Amino acid sequence: MQTVNDFYKLRDTEDFFEFFGLEFDQKLINIKRFHMMKEYGTLIKKGLDSISDENKLLEFLKFSLLRVYGDYKTGHSPSAADVWNMYETGKLDGCSSCGTSSTGTQGGSCGC
Repeated sequence: MQTVNDFYKLRDTEDFFEFFGLEFDQKLINIKRFHMMKEYGTLIKKGLDSISDENKLLEFLKFSLLRVYGDYKTGHSPSAADVWNMYETGKLDGCSSCGTSSTGTQGGSCGC
């Protein structure tokens, strides 16, 4: 039986899917790993302190992962607030997908 303590030991994106026994598209994970896990972290922070039952917490963590993954699998695009936030912080000079200023080897793309 898996526990919340086991969950906290996970590191790689694939580990989270395997922990919950969920299928995933490796290509999608390779492309959107950072963005998905950042959104997942933001989403689960809202529920971690409010759920005391371990089984309910594990279900919440699984559902949250499914939600984030589903958003990206169906073509998630940033909200207007996300775009405005990139504009406000001046992160429009880099990658058109995530706003990072780092450049990779493929035509100035960060690889997101």
